[in-house]
Amino acid sequence: MSVSGFSCQSQQNNISTNQLCEGWECLEDEGRRMKRREKNRVAAQKSRKRQTQRADLLHEACELLEQRNRKLRREVDSLSEEQHLLTEALRAHEPFCPIMHCSFASSTSSTLQPENMAARSV
Repeated sequence: MSVSGFSCQSQQNNISTNQLCEGWECLEDEGRRMKRREKNRVAAQKSRKRQTQRADLLHEACELLEQRNRKLRREVDSLSEEQHLLTEALRAHEPFCPIMHCSFASSTSSTLQPENMAARSV
């Protein structure tokens, strides 16, 4: 009976030891899981921060481009107005312009170069 008693006690010790080992492994697994979750949490925070910074930079760039666009539109409007005023001034000047009423006024612009004008006036 002592042999069978020893055998039973040995099996119980093995079972207890196995349970302890399984519990230890479970704790190790839990520790690894916690570390992995923490690393993942930190990585996700960094990723969100980078994404926010990138969005902020894009927003800033967009604002700068919109300002530049507004400035260029004002410049286009100003130049268009200047063109309109110069065109009106030219139209107002045409009736009084002696060059416009000369015989070569209907010629091409290449004949209005200074050397050609001098040759015609001779």
